[in-house]
Amino acid sequence: MLGQKHLIETLFNRAGIKINGQNPWDIQVNDERLYARIIRDKSMGLGEAYMEGMWDCERVDEFMHCILAANLDREIRDGVKMLLPYLSALFLNHQSRRRSHWVAKRHYDLGNDLFMSFLDPYNQYSCAYFSGTEDLKQAQINKMELICQKIGLGREDRILDIGSGWGGFSRYAAERYGCEVTAINISGEQNRYASEFCKGLPVRILNCDYRDIRGVFDKVVSVGMFEHVGQKNYKTFMRGVARCLKNDGIFLLQTIGGNNSQIKCDPSTARYIFPNSMLPSIAQIGKAAEDLFVMEDWQNLGPHYDKTLMAWNDNFQKAWPSLKKRCNERFRRMWEYYLLSCAGAFRARYIQIWQIVFTKCGARQPDCRLS
Repeated sequence: MLGQKHLIETLFNRAGIKINGQNPWDIQVNDERLYARIIRDKSMGLGEAYMEGMWDCERVDEFMHCILAANLDREIRDGVKMLLPYLSALFLNHQSRRRSHWVAKRHYDLGNDLFMSFLDPYNQYSCAYFSGTEDLKQAQINKMELICQKIGLGREDRILDIGSGWGGFSRYAAERYGCEVTAINISGEQNRYASEFCKGLPVRILNCDYRDIRGVFDKVVSVGMFEHVGQKNYKTFMRGVARCLKNDGIFLLQTIGGNNSQIKCDPSTARYIFPNSMLPSIAQIGKAAEDLFVMEDWQNLGPHYDKTLMAWNDNFQKAWPSLKKRCNERFRRMWEYYLLSCAGAFRARYIQIWQIVFTKCGARQPDCRLS
């Protein structure tokens, strides 16, 4: 046990983290079995141990920032428990039509009350844009308006919203611009909410997989959904968009992205939050768009997602007294670890959030570089 503790102490010291130290990013160990857990299961063990109360930290976001900024993730990334999932991701399509419904059932269908407890009034479960504001509500409106401006949205447009969530962007576009919106999603809970949320507006909510897209549209938007597509399906996704986009149309993709091309996501996130998810790289997106689109603009909003996640966690903690009636303490710690560790990852520039504007070859270049 002492040898294991010394090994972890040495590793954490390289990142400026002290065990049972006084800094907000230092971890407080509640169970000495933690060291063996980390050595055996690496990042998965670290996350699970937090969920089980084996360690605490005043600022989990800063702890993760320190870990990733010091590149310790290379040494505590994967353990034995992730070998089989890695091989499975290598050879199987984990985001197939059948498997794609798992994330809807295990995450998005957890209950609208959970998500409404920490999201803004438009229920935006994606990066906000904190330009000239520190308020989450205004920042999410800023994000939606930025998207509308980048695609040159107008009243006469027919727009497709792929992965429309609770209908927030669809409602904003229809309310603000008077355009006709077709919103597709595979989460029953979200679609039921979105139908009510967009009632009375020119918004059509469809329970539809992106592989089944039909129709022709002036503009296509996909915000925060591409992370669920998977590297085996990136080309299929892009072909689907190209098939339904007019020749002079505009497509905006907003997605979290990784600095390196991979075939799987963080093990803790994949197991407990987003099953079968993975983050695309610049190279993977570029390869998928090749021969289909011209890339007109690529903007990195990464620091804004750090702020978004911190705001979500603040709201989640305030709402916990009402949520704990149906969620146990392990769930609270799991959700807290997810939100704060992701904030730390964006702060360390370990992951990014991209808004990418595409057109078809031969189309007029849009005025999409707004800020």
